[in-house]
Amino acid sequence: MIGTNGARIVAGLLALVLVLGGIAYLVQPAGGSTTESSSGAPAAPVATCAVRAEEVPGAAESGLPVQPLCALPPEVERTWELIVAGGPFPYEKDGTVFGNRERLLPQQRNGWYREYTVPTPGERDRGARRLVTGGPAGPEQQVYYTADHYNSFVVVDVTAVGEDA
Repeated sequence: MIGTNGARIVAGLLALVLVLGGIAYLVQPAGGSTTESSSGAPAAPVATCAVRAEEVPGAAESGLPVQPLCALPPEVERTWELIVAGGPFPYEKDGTVFGNRERLLPQQRNGWYREYTVPTPGERDRGARRLVTGGPAGPEQQVYYTADHYNSFVVVDVTAVGEDA
């Protein structure tokens, strides 16, 4: 049985949890809609971020869900900007051929897909996040994102940027 002091400690901890939960609710971003980064931390609000392109390259043939670039972790957009600029890339493996051994992306000839590291805050190595591009650079280039090292992908609408951009 819990003594008087033990009951006070339990009651104090419960009150602390309730207060912290209330604070977390009050500081939630306006609009309420957020995505979660792969680290589990809330990312930017996505209320003003939506798929913009009528036909996102790679979406129809892959059958994968489409995510706007601005709804993904900010490191994805920075990696995309490096790809568009042609580098320089922070990792030696960036820009190498992605073999699609998992067969989650549409079948293409060898060398069609290239992979790029999306840094993960707090990771000491390359982490699990990647952008994979398919085809020649330009408006028809396919862009895919994986947060779990090729276990799943989404098609990225790179035309969708946040309200700040």
